[in-house]
Parts: sequence; C-alpha cells; structure tokens
Amino acid sequence: MATTEWIFWDNDGVLVDTEDLYFQASAELLSETGVKLSREQFIEISLRRGESVFDLAEGDKPYLDSLRERRNRRYAELLAQGVAPIAGVAETLRALHGRVRMAIVTSSHRDHFDLIHQGTGLMGYFDFILTREDYRHTKPHPEPYLTAIARCAGDPARCLVVEDSQRGLKAAVAAGLRCLVIPGDLNRHSDFSTAHAILQGISEVPAYLR
Repeated sequence: MATTEWIFWDNDGVLVDTEDLYFQASAELLSETGVKLSREQFIEISLRRGESVFDLAEGDKPYLDSLRERRNRRYAELLAQGVAPIAGVAETLRALHGRVRMAIVTSSHRDHFDLIHQGTGLMGYFDFILTREDYRHTKPHPEPYLTAIARCAGDPARCLVVEDSQRGLKAAVAAGLRCLVIPGDLNRHSDFSTAHAILQGISEVPAYLR
C-alpha cells in the first residue's frame, strides 16, 4: 500500500454532527407543502442518492427554489446556535497534524460551512477547504474529489478519503480514491461494500495509517 500523503475529510457527519439539523430544516419547510418528510426518505434521497428532498413537493421551479432558499436560512439559524466537533475529532486531527497533509471536501455551502466552524477551532489543521461553490457537480459525482486531487497536485494512490455517507463513498471511489467510512446513525444501514475499510469511530484513523 502506498504511503498516505493526503487525507480528504468530508465535513458533515464526519467532523461535525449537522445532518440532523439539515433534516430538521428540510422537514419544516416541506411540511408547508403537505409533505411529511421521514428520516428514511431523507436518508435515501439526500444521503444515499445525493438528490433533493424538495423533489417530493409539487410546484413550479421558482416556488421550489424559494422553499430551498428558506430551508437554507432556517438551517443557518440552527447552525448559528452552535455546533461542536464530534467526539474524538480534535484529538485525531491533532495526532495526524504534521504526519499527513489534510483538506476538507464538503457539499456544504461556504456560508453554512463558516457558521459550522466559527467556534470549532479545527481550521488550523487543514491545508485547504473545498465547498459547494468550488465545483459544478456535488457528491456522488466525483468532481469534488477530482478537484481536490488537482488542487493538491497529489498522487491519487497516496490520497485517502474519510466519509460517512453512501453518496460520499461513491464520489470517492469514482475519483479513483481509497475511502474509509465511519457510518453515523443516519447512515448505519447504507451500502458501504466498496469502502477500503469501515471504522467504528474517527479515533481509529491514525492507527489505520500505521
């Protein structure tokens, strides 16, 4: 196995526990259309397929776009109340810092990302951050990770991805990258058969590299 020189981290569900807040904001806005969004629907549509749950609602494009915008504002309100790193994240990043170079590759918009990390104290560990504005196609399309490879000018064989979702895994594999998966509660029963390894928690990442 080639020595790992770069780790590309997913953000939501790997570094911070925000996916339930995104589900909450989406469910609140969809309820106005008469759609009762279940956790199972959210998991299948958003976390596995990488599609929009607002496709469940009826209406023309301007109306659905307005719902998404209001959802994004509601999500920002929830994030502004404070988001803490998942247990073990800070210690793991500290242990890896200086051993490998690291970046975040996320589907989050930059304004949401900045709200999430305004108080986490994690940003100093990363060489660069890629958010939704940095690519045309989001996960499960490989473009986010292909963009990361181009940005660091790294050898794909020496790059490693850490993800929590089926759509994130699919994006990494399609980009030709090894991917470790740390399933969260929302992703526990997804198909991770193409993962390089499935870990129980983020604290296992340094030992895996050894």
